[in-house]
Amino acid sequence: MEKTERVGVSISRGLLEAFDRQIAGKGYTNRSEAIRDLIRQQLSEARLEDPDAQAVAAVILVYDHHVTKLTDRLLKLQHDHLLETVSSLHVHLDHHHCLEVVILRGTVSRLYRVADQMISLKGVYHGKIQLVTVDPGCTIQG
Repeated sequence: MEKTERVGVSISRGLLEAFDRQIAGKGYTNRSEAIRDLIRQQLSEARLEDPDAQAVAAVILVYDHHVTKLTDRLLKLQHDHLLETVSSLHVHLDHHHCLEVVILRGTVSRLYRVADQMISLKGVYHGKIQLVTVDPGCTIQG
């Protein structure tokens, strides 16, 4: 474990009170852990700007499974990208609509490319990718 450094920060009273209310509502027991989480989040978001950074992603799709061969195309894309595809979850929303969550791993640029192929398929009503970088020392198993 790394050595902890103590730092001081000057913040206006109003901003600090708002921050304290927010972190209390989220269950933090102290400011230090909340600030560490904010720093980690900012560093992770900055790493997403590097197309070669390692990341994991959730691709969320809502689609009409009655659209001809759409389900087959989605499965084919997952099989075509076996190195990136970790898992998928399929949910029947109603008689026509399905929710699919596909978990991917790899470089940021590759994840966007695979997700864009899925989201752009005819019959996909809504598509979104959510990426999270992994710590630089983490090796994503493939």
